[in-house]
Amino acid sequence: MELALFDFDGTVTFADSFTPFIRFSAGWTRLLGGSVVLSPLILGYKLGLLPTPKIRAALAYVCFKGRKEAHVDELGRRYAETLSSIVRPEAMEKIHWHLEQGHRVAIVSASLAPYLRCWCATFDLDLICTALEARAGVLTGRYLAADCTGAEKARRVADRYRLSDYSEIYAYGDTREDLALLRLATKSFFRGREVAPEDLDTCLAQSGAVSTRR
Repeated sequence: MELALFDFDGTVTFADSFTPFIRFSAGWTRLLGGSVVLSPLILGYKLGLLPTPKIRAALAYVCFKGRKEAHVDELGRRYAETLSSIVRPEAMEKIHWHLEQGHRVAIVSASLAPYLRCWCATFDLDLICTALEARAGVLTGRYLAADCTGAEKARRVADRYRLSDYSEIYAYGDTREDLALLRLATKSFFRGREVAPEDLDTCLAQSGAVSTRR
């Protein structure tokens, strides 16, 4: 049995999917109000003073707090239908190859469940990602658990699968946020190129890989 783990933004896609979903689902009132409230955080992020997970969480809070879960899920379904425009053909070829070999394939991403759940269902892929917390069908604006990035990716994979059951584990990523995920694998691929486990740190350093994608 073999397992293939794919980061999403920047690995399966060539563009960010998180921020466009915020714009797609927020509506003009929240976008305008949020731009004022979040402007200090956005400036800090652009200056490199605020880590990516923090700004993602702040954007999600402003966009989703108090909204009906079912409505946001419907927006996610509609948004998922647009993702083909940013998906890398070579990444989809690799996903389909794994499926044809009978491998178990999972997307492991810090991006959001409302649209990734629908996209993954289309291709019969497992999904591990950042989910939104809801109470009585209303979103709180917070995450259900931690942002699914960095070491959290590896932790959730280990919780979901008994890794010793797999004779081969493939992992695909494109930034330092994927390093822990890549270290789980017997075959690691960074930006499409196979990298030996002992060379991962050097490869990331040479590439200038930063934590900006999911």
